[in-house]
Amino acid sequence: MKSNNTLNLGYDLDMWHGYRAKLPVAVDISPSTNSHMLISGMSGCGKSYASNQYLAKLALAQPGEYHFADYKGEDAFMFLRNCPRYRSYNNTLEALDAVYKRLNDRLSGEDTTRHSVTLVWDEYIANILALMGSDKEKKPAERIAPTTMNKVSEILLMGRSMGVRIIVSCQRPDAIAFPVGSRLNYGIVIILGAAIRSIYEMLMPDHIEQVKGRQFGRGEGVALLQGSELRFIKIPRVQDYERMKQICVQALS
Repeated sequence: MKSNNTLNLGYDLDMWHGYRAKLPVAVDISPSTNSHMLISGMSGCGKSYASNQYLAKLALAQPGEYHFADYKGEDAFMFLRNCPRYRSYNNTLEALDAVYKRLNDRLSGEDTTRHSVTLVWDEYIANILALMGSDKEKKPAERIAPTTMNKVSEILLMGRSMGVRIIVSCQRPDAIAFPVGSRLNYGIVIILGAAIRSIYEMLMPDHIEQVKGRQFGRGEGVALLQGSELRFIKIPRVQDYERMKQICVQALS
């Protein structure tokens, strides 16, 4: 299958509400573009639904190697649990390590391939905070959370040119769970639903006035592209949900 370097994030929200027009909001996901993605929003905003859609769309657009880290074992991802490259709860770091190794093999020249390698990590913040909690009784050299965050930071900094991408979702993108400046290394930032002001302040502080007064329902929100272009989006309903699940399963197998 030939790669397609465009990902449809959803429909333009204003065109949908104003005219019921399905105007796609598409982004460049070519290797030369920062396509690391951060999806944020409070519980019930549609993050899991969006993650499933984006995994399926990416797998169709760029066939390659996909890994899924599902810290809380969400019901929305139950259909993925028997996939070889799906990890949950205490095993999520296995997914990270597989992607991190691929990055380092490419950086060292041991791996000369450039097919897409993508890690989708659901409830990233909760996972990191849990690691921090378990680290409290360990010696500094044995603590897992700092090592984990450093690996994520390296993927964000070096992954683009190596064809390695990370997509994380979380409720609140608290700074404590991100290495300094790493939140700025996501080329696609999406905030869904009725998010609290502090989330906008953390992820798109220069665009708060543009969002002020807007009301977003489930599956609706704002996307900041490459730190400058702000778009309001609506995640569409999947017409053939079983087909979408099948694509996700194949991607993780």
